[in-house]
Amino acid sequence: MTLIKTSNDIDNTLLNPLQTAYWKTFSDTSEILLIPPWFVGLLQLDSACPGFLSCRLRVEKQTKESVTLTWALGRHQVRVWHLPFRLEILCEGEVMVTFNAKGRLWFEALKDPPSTACLSPGPSSIGADLCLQGFSHVYGLPEHADSLQLRDTRDGEPYRLYNLDVYAYGLYSRLGLYGSVPLLVAHKPDRTLGIFWLNASETFVNVHYSHTDHQVTIPETDVHWLSESGVIDCRVLLGPGPQQLFSQYAQLTGYQALPPLFALGYHQSRWNYTDEADVKAVDAGFDRHNIPYDVIWLDIEHTDGKRYFTWDPALFPDPAGLQQHLEKKKRKLVVISDPHLKADPDWALYCEARDAGHFVKDREGRLYQGSCWPGNENLSHALSFCTFLLLLRFLCLIQGSTPSLFVWNDMNEPSVFNGPELTMPKDTVHYGGWEHRELHNLYGFYQHMATAEGLITRSAGSERPFVLSRSFFAGSQRFGAVWTGDNVASWKYLKISIPMLLSLSVAGIVFCGADVGGFDQDPEPELLVRWYQAAALQPFFRGHSSILTKRREPWLFGEEVTVAIRTVIQQRYCLLPYWYTLFHQAHTSGLPPLRPLWVEFPREQSTFSVDDQYMIGRALLACPVTERGVQEVKVLLPGSSEIWYDIHSAKTYKGGRTLSLPVTLDTVPVFQRAGSVLCRSVGSGSCTAELQQLPLSITVALNPEGAADGELYLDDGCSFSYRERKAFFSHHISKDLKKKQNTFLLFYLLLCATDIEVAHLNLKFHNFWKENASHTMI
Repeated sequence: MTLIKTSNDIDNTLLNPLQTAYWKTFSDTSEILLIPPWFVGLLQLDSACPGFLSCRLRVEKQTKESVTLTWALGRHQVRVWHLPFRLEILCEGEVMVTFNAKGRLWFEALKDPPSTACLSPGPSSIGADLCLQGFSHVYGLPEHADSLQLRDTRDGEPYRLYNLDVYAYGLYSRLGLYGSVPLLVAHKPDRTLGIFWLNASETFVNVHYSHTDHQVTIPETDVHWLSESGVIDCRVLLGPGPQQLFSQYAQLTGYQALPPLFALGYHQSRWNYTDEADVKAVDAGFDRHNIPYDVIWLDIEHTDGKRYFTWDPALFPDPAGLQQHLEKKKRKLVVISDPHLKADPDWALYCEARDAGHFVKDREGRLYQGSCWPGNENLSHALSFCTFLLLLRFLCLIQGSTPSLFVWNDMNEPSVFNGPELTMPKDTVHYGGWEHRELHNLYGFYQHMATAEGLITRSAGSERPFVLSRSFFAGSQRFGAVWTGDNVASWKYLKISIPMLLSLSVAGIVFCGADVGGFDQDPEPELLVRWYQAAALQPFFRGHSSILTKRREPWLFGEEVTVAIRTVIQQRYCLLPYWYTLFHQAHTSGLPPLRPLWVEFPREQSTFSVDDQYMIGRALLACPVTERGVQEVKVLLPGSSEIWYDIHSAKTYKGGRTLSLPVTLDTVPVFQRAGSVLCRSVGSGSCTAELQQLPLSITVALNPEGAADGELYLDDGCSFSYRERKAFFSHHISKDLKKKQNTFLLFYLLLCATDIEVAHLNLKFHNFWKENASHTMI
C-alpha cells in the first residue's frame, strides 16, 4: 500500500532504495501483494507475470458495506470495508491479514517551517496497524540484541528501528542498533507471510499476541507501525511457505550479492595492527601454526591523521608492497573507510567535496560540522549522485591500492560523537532539500552501495567486490556483508549472537557475523575456543578486537587452545564448497544459508521458538556450545521421520526428540540430515585459493528409503564471469538405491569437462541402518 501523507508530497522515488515501482503485480505464483490506495480503483497488472489472466482486478462480490476484489486465478481476495475503513486479505475465503483492524491508520501533515530561512520543515508522522489472524509467532525487525521470536511489547518498550552507534549494547533490548530492516515475518504450521514497511525514518513497532488472552480461541497477532516521516508503503508477502516468502522478499529488495570465495574464509582483524612489519608478522604466524586464513584488516590507525583513503607515511610507507606480499600467498587486505571527511583545507578530497557542495547542511543552510575520529569533520550527503561519483573515483585512485585491497565501512549510522544519541541531528539537510529524519536509516546503505560500486569500477566491472558495513537497511544484501558491531567478550554475548544472526538472515541480510571473541574486553581461553567454534558455523567469520584489549591471535593462548582453534578453522575451510553453494542459492533464490529450524520444519511447532541452534542449508544442524564449563548439551533433533548423523562419529539418531549429548572442549555438535548430500574439500590449504587444487569429498547420508540428494556450485570464485559468460559448474547430485539411480558418475564427467580442477572425488555413503561408512573412490 502506498499512501501519500500530503497532497503535494515530493517525489518519493528518491528515498526508495529498492528501485521498484509502486504498482506491483498480483499473482498466484509470485504471491507478492501491494495494496493500492483503495479509492484509486482498478490496478494495472504486469502482463509478463506468470499466472497473468487479466489486466485488471475484478469485483467478486459487492455489498453496501464492502467490496471484494480478486485477480488471476481467484485464490486470493482483498475485501475493502467502507466504514470504518479496513482492508482484509483472504486466501480461499479465510482472512489472513486485516489492515487498520484497530483503526490506527494515522497521518500527521508537515508543518510550515518557522521562517523562510529555515530549510527544515520539521517532524510529521504516519502509522498503521495490521492484525495477523491465526499467527502467534513473528520474527524479523533487525537489528536488536534480543531473541529470535519477537516478544510481546505490552510489558515495555516497542521495537525501535533507528540506526545508532551503541558501544557494548545492552542485551535482550528492543532499542535500535546499527541497522534496520522493517520486515516482519509471521509463521504458523500451514502459512508464512511477511509485512514489509518501507520507511527509512525512525520507526516503532508494537507487537501484541492474543494467545495471552484466554478469551481468544483463535490466535492472532496485532502489529502497530509508527514512523516519524515518509509515506505509508506497506507490502504484504503471501508465502505460503518460508522458501516462497524469501524469494518474494528478494524480488522486492534484491538478492544477496554472490561474494568472492575468499570472503567466506577466515578474517583476522584488530584495532589496530601497528605497521607493515606487524601485519607481516601476523601473516607469518598463521603459516607457522598451520592455520588457514584469507584476509587481514587495518583499522583507523593506518590512515594519515584519520584522513580516509590515505596511509600513514611512517607506519605504512609501502602499502602496495604490503599488498603484493600478501597477494603472493593469495591473501587480501581490507582497510576501513568511515563517512566522515576531516575538515582539512590542505586535503584535496575535502576541498573538492566542499567546493562541489557535497556536504550536509544544518537547518540554517550552513555546513554541518560533527565530531568523530578525525575530530571536526563534515559528513557527505546520502542522496547526492555527485557525492557517489566522488567516492567512486577516490576508491579507484586510493594511493597504494591494488586489486587485492578491499573496504570496510564503519561508523556509518552515521556516528557523530557530539550529536543527539551519537548521531546526526534530524533537522540537518541533504541534497535536494531532504531532511535527515526522512532518510536516517538509509545513510549507511548508500555508503555501502557507493563503496561496492567503486570497487567494481576499479576492476572495470570484471571483479566482485567485498565490502563490510556496520549500518544497513533493506536491500543492503546486494552490496556485501554486515556484522553485529561492538559486542563484548562474555558468554552472554556469544549466546545472543545466534538469535541476532538468525534475525538478520530471516530479514534478507544473510552475509552476517559477529566479532569472534568479543570486540570489547578480554575473553578467557574457553570462551575464545567456543566462539571460534560457533563463528566457524556462521556466514561471516572474523576475529576482531579493540585497541584496549590484549592481543589475541589464535596461537597466543597455549597449545591446547591453538590446536582447538586450528581444528575449527580447518573444518570451516573443508566446508567452503558447501557454503559457497549455499551463497549461490541465496544469490539466485533468496534462501538464507543460516536458517531457523522452523524454516526447514515449518509444521513442527516445537521448533518455532528455538534460537540456540539452527540449520546450515537443508543438510546440517548446528548447536554451538555457548555456556561455560558444560559437559552436556540438549539438542533438538526435529522430524519424527528424520534420521540424523553425527558428522564426527557417524552415529545415527532418530528425529522428533531432544538429545542429551556429552561434550568436551573439542566437541561441536553438528548433525547431517538423512537424505542429503554434502560436498567438502579434502583438506583446508592455507587459504581459499588452494581449494581448487584439493580433492573434493561428497558425503551421502541416505534416508530410510535409500535416497539422498544435494547440490554443488563452483566457479572461479572472484569474477563476474559466472554471470557474463555463464562460466560456472552447477549440478544436482542424487542417489536412490531402490530406483537404482545414481548421478555421481554423470556429475564427475561433467565436472571433468569444466575448467575447474579437482584431483579426485572421495564418496562416502552413510546408511541409516549402519553406523559404518562405505567409501568409493573415483
